[in-house]
Amino acid sequence: MSESLRYIQAVNAALTWALDSRSDTVYFGEDVALPGGPFGATKGLHKRFGSERIFDTPISETGFLGMALGAAMTGLRPIAEIMYADFTFVAMDQIVNQIANIRYSSAGRWKAPLVIRMQQGYSPGACAQHSQSIEAYLAHTPGLRVALPSTPDDAYQMLRTAVVSDDPVVVAEARMLYPTRGPVRTDAPVEPIGGARVVRDGRDATVVAWSRMVPAALAAADELAAEGIETEVIDLRWLNPLDFETVGASISRTGRLVVAHEANLTGGFGAEIAARAASECFTDLRAPVARVAAPDVPMPAAPALQKAVVPEAAHVVEAVRRTVRR
Repeated sequence: MSESLRYIQAVNAALTWALDSRSDTVYFGEDVALPGGPFGATKGLHKRFGSERIFDTPISETGFLGMALGAAMTGLRPIAEIMYADFTFVAMDQIVNQIANIRYSSAGRWKAPLVIRMQQGYSPGACAQHSQSIEAYLAHTPGLRVALPSTPDDAYQMLRTAVVSDDPVVVAEARMLYPTRGPVRTDAPVEPIGGARVVRDGRDATVVAWSRMVPAALAAADELAAEGIETEVIDLRWLNPLDFETVGASISRTGRLVVAHEANLTGGFGAEIAARAASECFTDLRAPVARVAAPDVPMPAAPALQKAVVPEAAHVVEAVRRTVRR
């Protein structure tokens, strides 16, 4: 069965599934219970499941992520929401030193089956402390699974996968995707963790993207097709575990690679994809790898200035053109 849902509705449906089907799941964070979530992701859940299953916390990411780890170690499967991904940095000790390391540091006696749900990226008028894309920081940490859904269906499927995982999973959603609508397979079985997806076939260049840049890459591919350039688009979906096999197979077909993400260029996860391509696909590449990303500046709040720095489909189009013409 498939339903047409907005991205934010798909998140709500996945949370409903988790709380309804698993009695060991609890959900907490700032303004998630009575207010229904700052963006509406948890609307109606408190009324349905009550204060013991979904509840508000003080404004202390360090505190409630430490609580999430303790709950996970003692039999629950908590989902903790960080209101803005930017606020993750005040709790990096809990995430990097404690949550990600607990299985290793306890020699397997403990595990951390928990989900950290957050939204990230720019939106009109949001300031530099509410607009960052932080996936590279998280993917750098051994022990953390990192998911970035780009469609309503993936928002539903990947969040369910995260809930049943015995590893800690960070699910980072793009705020600008929340209003988008698409079919959601609400009766699909829970997927295994990991796996990139070829979302458009092509022969001339490969574009690897994730999160908000996937629809931008698809729009770019449509424009390029009118010029006779057929672009293959890969939605990376998971940064850890990383499915580079799908990327490498595509490069072997097209011989060219463009990586597109919203995060800043320097140190972005696109650099990891480019490095892997250079080391594992060197003989297949017919042109240097190109990267599309935000420049290394803080995200401005003014929409006009945001437009000057946020990568969009037009930037992908130009990168592919340059790559194909080399």
